[in-house]
Amino acid sequence: MIAIAIICVESTDTFSSQNTSSFLRPILQRWFGHINDSSWDLYHHYLRKSGHFVGYGLVAFAFLHAWLHTLDRRAIGSLLEWRIKSSLLAILSTAFIASCDEYHQTFIPSRTGSPYDVLLDTAGASALCLLVWLICWSRRPRAPFIAVVSR
Repeated sequence: MIAIAIICVESTDTFSSQNTSSFLRPILQRWFGHINDSSWDLYHHYLRKSGHFVGYGLVAFAFLHAWLHTLDRRAIGSLLEWRIKSSLLAILSTAFIASCDEYHQTFIPSRTGSPYDVLLDTAGASALCLLVWLICWSRRPRAPFIAVVSR
């Protein structure tokens, strides 16, 4: 719920590109020095799109956690099937929220809803689920410490 609430807040006029530039630019200039106007427009665009990718990746992480706890692993069958189903539902849930967010933005004069942003958001969700697979689930299970010591 917190992740969705953050998305709702970020979908307002306050976080339109006209408004985010005024507080993001000073932060980046403090770190990297002066940024001319023509360069800033490009940096600002990529910074905002990176925010979409990472932000919706984090939303997907919350959904993945929720689906893993919602679906009964024993009822589904194998561990692999449970993980796949949870991951797919997390990606679909995130895509749904992204679609609703972009639709909502079409009603705000300073914002535009874009299907490309939904694709970017869904790509962020997919990348996060892949990252979870690679970091958490791709390793072979280790034997318990006691079993290794007793050999």
